[in-house]
Amino acid sequence: MPDFLTGPFGDGPAAEPLWVLVRLLGALVFGGLVALIYRRTRSASDVAPSFTATLVLLAVLIAMVTQVIGDNVARAFSLVGALSIVRFRTVVRDTQDTAYVIFAVAVGMAVGANNPWVAVAGIAVVGLAAVLMRSRPAGGDGKGIPFLLHVRVGLGQDVNALLSGPLNAHVTNRRLISMATARQGMAIEVSYRVTLRDESADDLVRTLNRIDGVQSVTLQSADSTEAQG
Repeated sequence: MPDFLTGPFGDGPAAEPLWVLVRLLGALVFGGLVALIYRRTRSASDVAPSFTATLVLLAVLIAMVTQVIGDNVARAFSLVGALSIVRFRTVVRDTQDTAYVIFAVAVGMAVGANNPWVAVAGIAVVGLAAVLMRSRPAGGDGKGIPFLLHVRVGLGQDVNALLSGPLNAHVTNRRLISMATARQGMAIEVSYRVTLRDESADDLVRTLNRIDGVQSVTLQSADSTEAQG
């Protein structure tokens, strides 16, 4: 590099710019593989586009940090202190997502530390494990599709007694997500994560709409398309 560029940074780590670029590009590729494994082994409803992008960027950033640290212990502690001020408010929805974050960090560290074969082996082994242990839909036969069901009922209604029968008839699995008041306390809105039986989504919506006391029904699939009543 020209002297006017290397002079101000003479005390920095001795690293060839070309190899730095190659390692960062390698981290980009490996981070993309981590994101690809994540997308292929998780259900569509659990995949957030921003999270897959985060995995790729995280691998590149960790590779940068690893190259900055090098073998300098003092620099390592300085960076830990500097990065500790970063706070994230987004809650990880699933413990498996945390594992993928660690996966991206480990891959980035391996590439940044000039150990690409560690990243290759890790992607192969973790990818295989993720495929073997990928979660199946709750329907049991592998054909169930997860939906988010939001039902609003009038105040004073027994929600469980009102909805249990129709849900048992049309849903193979359901999990209560939230329950809250609506319309200034005049109604109750309950949300479930459900897996439908062989019937169509329209059947469930029509059945729930016929129930006295049900004010509105929203069934939202993984791709955010909605059937409303």
